[in-house]
Amino acid sequence: MREIVIVGGGYAGFYTAWGLEKKLRRGEARVTVVDPRPYMTYQPFLPEVVAGSVEARHAAISLRRHLHRTRVIAGTVAEIRNSARTVTVRPETGPDFDLPYDVLVVTAGAVTRTFPIPGLSDQAYGLKHVEEAVAIRDRLLTSFDRAATLPRGPERRKLLTVTVVGGGFSGVEGFGELLALATALLKHYPEIDAGELGFHLVEARGRILPEVTDRPGEWVVRSLEKRGGRVHLNTQLVSTEGGHVVLSDGEEYDSGLIVWAAGNASNPIVHNHTDLPVDERGLLTVRADLRVGTDTEVVADVWAAGDDASVPDLAAGRPGARTVPNAQHAVRQGKLLAKNILASLRGRPAKDYVHHSLGVVATLGLGRGIFQYRRLVIKGFPAWLMHRGYHVLAVPSWERKVRVFAVWATAAFYGRDIVSLVSVQHPRDAFVSRGAPRRSEEPTDVVTG
Repeated sequence: MREIVIVGGGYAGFYTAWGLEKKLRRGEARVTVVDPRPYMTYQPFLPEVVAGSVEARHAAISLRRHLHRTRVIAGTVAEIRNSARTVTVRPETGPDFDLPYDVLVVTAGAVTRTFPIPGLSDQAYGLKHVEEAVAIRDRLLTSFDRAATLPRGPERRKLLTVTVVGGGFSGVEGFGELLALATALLKHYPEIDAGELGFHLVEARGRILPEVTDRPGEWVVRSLEKRGGRVHLNTQLVSTEGGHVVLSDGEEYDSGLIVWAAGNASNPIVHNHTDLPVDERGLLTVRADLRVGTDTEVVADVWAAGDDASVPDLAAGRPGARTVPNAQHAVRQGKLLAKNILASLRGRPAKDYVHHSLGVVATLGLGRGIFQYRRLVIKGFPAWLMHRGYHVLAVPSWERKVRVFAVWATAAFYGRDIVSLVSVQHPRDAFVSRGAPRRSEEPTDVVTG
């Protein structure tokens, strides 16, 4: 039996394994997925997890629940040695071990791109995983609770100030949802007024949402600023030590919540720990049929897709064009990968990947959105409905669709859930303190009283 090893259980990896399960004949091959997380994150829902419009678990698709005939290994691939046809797996506990393969699929996904900015690693949250989205939401809710007990002043102002760095889809959607959540919270906190909120979106380029054209992008900026946000274009984050934000335009302020959404970088396993060919960006060199290699030289039985693969964009109609790293491409590449691997196993030719964009859609907060397909632009509430409709259809499995839709329907009648569960990040606090009053910054590993 041939061994098919899939490195990464994100969009492309999940859909590859799911497609193979449905079509592989009994005894034809065994599929193994290696990923440190036991689930695939449906990343378009993360901004709504931040806002409490989607439950965190509903944005996570369990690998074991949906991949019934696939072996799932919880671990990180530390090295790929195609010359020996093995990958080295580093589990959460226990020693590393080698996993042999006959067919390799690399869908490790991208990682958050960061820069050596003072204070960034100590102060900021990413927005790529469910855990981060939950932590951001809880941080904002807890900040409101704390600010309501303080007199007006620098400490209270810091708690009510949010900074999001990055004007791509993740940053803009996260910023819009946080702004909408904070505005909705005001009616529950009569001690706080709207003028005390400080929301800053920082983007190094001269525009946000590069996937849309100039005029819709400018409308998004005006919409966010009309709601009380500030958009800093052509501006970089210089420092954030101690929560004190310094921007390249000279502005400085204290911020209680800092979210970093300034793009992705190739996975270290791809550009540092493999003997497979990579390009100047550290991405795997991939042919149009998703095999690793070039038009003149192919790496036998090795395939790749998703954010860490440089896939030719045949739909663009210009030489050298590559697909952009987004969910639309990763999902469709994963589905084609499954078909092409099956075709290869059965001696049939593989098909090239060609996908014409369905347009781009973004949520800007509850009831607000933007959609663009070529010259067609839809704004406001209709675009927000389109965003929700598209993603509830796109999220894998009917079980997840029903759960997400049920939460949305409940919220339509009863509003957002505004309970912070930040205490779950320190579950032993109540036990260790024995009920004694304590501040959140006090150590939790010493028994008191």
